[in-house]
Amino acid sequence: MIDAVWLRELCLAAGADDAAAVSLDHADLAGEREHALAALPGTRSLVAMVFRMNRDNCRSPARSVANQEFHQTDEQANHAARGVTQALQDAGYRALNPSVAFPQEMDRYPGRIWVVAHKTVAVAAGLGVMGLHRNVIHPKFGSFVLLATVLVDAEVSHYGQALDYNPCIDCKLCVAACPVGAIRKTGEFDGLACATHNYREFMSGFTDWVQTVADSEDAADYRSRVTDSESASMWQSLASPPGYKSGYCLAVCPAGEDVLGPYLDDRKTFMDTVLRPLQEKKETLYVLPGSPAQEYAQRRFPHKPTKEVSGGWQPPAKKP
Repeated sequence: MIDAVWLRELCLAAGADDAAAVSLDHADLAGEREHALAALPGTRSLVAMVFRMNRDNCRSPARSVANQEFHQTDEQANHAARGVTQALQDAGYRALNPSVAFPQEMDRYPGRIWVVAHKTVAVAAGLGVMGLHRNVIHPKFGSFVLLATVLVDAEVSHYGQALDYNPCIDCKLCVAACPVGAIRKTGEFDGLACATHNYREFMSGFTDWVQTVADSEDAADYRSRVTDSESASMWQSLASPPGYKSGYCLAVCPAGEDVLGPYLDDRKTFMDTVLRPLQEKKETLYVLPGSPAQEYAQRRFPHKPTKEVSGGWQPPAKKP
């Protein structure tokens, strides 16, 4: 059995900002059990780790700044999880750390491409609660976190307990910030709208772009369909880690002990300096034709041009 105090200290020393373990037998992990065992036969426990991001980097309307923060924290989390895995291995245990984000199991796409659901594990371990925006809200660090998980073939002397309260303050700022209306006030989430825009330069969006290249008659035709900035942005996502188009729901979230103060002290200033710059930014919004996202974007953000895309979700019709 692994000592919980030793394990937590190991995670923090590796670079995590918070950590807790949870049994694979936890009721809330029933859907993860077969996947965890397939990844590491004999898995008994999962170690959830939290890594803070710099808030103002995430809030920046400059996507290069926000994306760099995401990717740098991602690298930090993967490095730390690997270090914890190595330490557990050296202590005589079998352990495995799935990727924090990418790479993932693309041979399963468009099905479940992740090895383990980091959010589900973190919530079960007591490291936060899923917010309206479908991100885990840590009680102290709020939404500005990335998550990692280590699988290990041993029990831990003490497991984390799910929080008995929700750090979400129900402000609905994530609803106001989302440019394609993917988050509803009533709690529904339009995952397709989110993926079509935010993941434009990831899996399905890349497929859609390739189809555009294939359908273009020549270079002039291609450039009539795709702007120079879009081509450059796609190149950048291919040359370096791919860029998210939004993430505004996370950026504006004021929840968490370390984050909430400025919002409570002066909500107008918070709105003016955090929410409105993202709302007012002129940017292309990628939407499926005739979708609720298209209607919402054109009505709510008329200064942000919308572009109809297939999203790459369905194969194109064959030409006669």
